Amino acid sequence: MNNSAPAITRHEGWHAGRFTAMASPCELLVAGDDASLAVHLTAIARDEALRIERKFSRYRDDNIVAAINRSAGQPVAIDDEVSRLLDYADTCFRLSGGLFDITSGVLRRAWKFDGSDRVPSPTQVEALLPYVGWEKVRREDGQVIVPPGMELDFGGIGKEYAVDSALRLASAAAEDVSLLVNFGGDLATNGARFGEAAREWRVGIEAPDGGVARLLRIRAGALATSGDARRFLLKDGVRYGHILDPRNGWPVRDAPRSVTVIAGTCLEAGTLSTLAILQGHDAEAFLASQGVEHWILR
Repeated sequence: MNNSAPAITRHEGWHAGRFTAMASPCELLVAGDDASLAVHLTAIARDEALRIERKFSRYRDDNIVAAINRSAGQPVAIDDEVSRLLDYADTCFRLSGGLFDITSGVLRRAWKFDGSDRVPSPTQVEALLPYVGWEKVRREDGQVIVPPGMELDFGGIGKEYAVDSALRLASAAAEDVSLLVNFGGDLATNGARFGEAAREWRVGIEAPDGGVARLLRIRAGALATSGDARRFLLKDGVRYGHILDPRNGWPVRDAPRSVTVIAGTCLEAGTLSTLAILQGHDAEAFLASQGVEHWILR
């Protein structure tokens, strides 16, 4: 773990501890005037974020994801944490009718969402579709079997999972302190345990083209945003967002630019915001049917 002290700034009645993980600016907001406690809790949150990044990042060649993705159809042993995330991915796949699919990351071989105009050809995309399909993945006796050429990608749930996990650990170390964990705009608070006595945090929803679209006040729960503000292609006046329909390998048509959802956990909020994007023009109706507070920007 990183033993260096995290950066702490003091504010009126609270502290902010900041660090970088998962290619995102991260912070832990700690109510109260105890700077040493803020340092301690931020280190806990940072170490957990870095642990999850090391374990689940698709950009490493020395973790369980790399082992699975180069297994060429051979069984790979997985631990309880990986198994739980695969259970969650399976539930999302089934409830979404196949729209939420952690095998669709293989499509990034054709799609590079770097803000350029390099849109792949239909032939390039079509060639990858045989390697997409969660239903082709098998699990048995504490092992996962991924067919040759296919990959698992936890990018759609990893950061939100890290937010919830970091908040749980930091809260356990300071049970009477109001906290907010924010990893790259996806966040969660432990305010539910304090009820109306929880600290009210001010949170901004970023507009797709920069600036703050809306300022919220949150006491409890979690918030996550999905959208194309940073990862997109632009060609001939058409903007291609980075969330792909696994059924055809192309960005979702008529999708909102940004969807923000408030839910009980960050993982739930992030999943719902992504699923809303995958609904395209039906995003609003989908979120209304889920009964969650949300904001859609087009």
